Amino acid sequence: MIEADLFALESAALADAKTACADSQADVRGALAELIVHYERLVRESRRLIRRSDRAELEMNQMNRQLQELAGQLEYRATHDPLTGALNRAAVIDQASECLRQGDLALIVLDIDHFKRVNDDFGHPTGDAVIRTVVQCLRQLLGPAAAIGRVGGEEFSVLLPHADAGAALALGRSICRAVALQVFAAPVDRQITASVGVSWCPAGTSFDQAYGLADQALYMAKRSGRNCVRLCNATEDADAACCI
Repeated sequence: MIEADLFALESAALADAKTACADSQADVRGALAELIVHYERLVRESRRLIRRSDRAELEMNQMNRQLQELAGQLEYRATHDPLTGALNRAAVIDQASECLRQGDLALIVLDIDHFKRVNDDFGHPTGDAVIRTVVQCLRQLLGPAAAIGRVGGEEFSVLLPHADAGAALALGRSICRAVALQVFAAPVDRQITASVGVSWCPAGTSFDQAYGLADQALYMAKRSGRNCVRLCNATEDADAACCI
């Protein structure tokens, strides 16, 4: 593609001046020749400045793209757990609070059973691998768009906006089964299970209350022998809850 000449008219005028210079009297020729020299220098400098401006614009566009990529990376790091890529605790709180401002929310909290034994028996790198595998298991079950968070060392959460208590309880049971059936890489030579707590809260409930109910249900599951699911529902009385 041929680049448009921004100085086409000037170039034509310069050519005419050169022709006139060749045909003019000697006293005019010197002044016209000097004019041509300066005019040519002006055109060269103008072209150089335009090229520099084009390069500066290109560099600025590249810098803007890099800044946008960096901002995206920083935002991701600020909202995601570095080990698993799941939402971190702060992001879970923000998203859950926003969901509760807009509508009902079911919150699932699960905890890996006897996780300390995994670390003690196989080492912390294996424990980290187990944590990553549990998150992968959740993603396979719930899909890539699910709001999955890591809210503690071996504790995870799933946000279910607008889901009713029955659907959330059924999903909690599916999660419990999926983790129990998951095959973990060597050297893990035992079944890994999870206890699951589910809360359901109407719009306007605070995050602290929703999470507190899910946590209460989780500890009920722990006391019931682990590898099971329990549910706590918020009631109209802010200080009461229905637990099953």
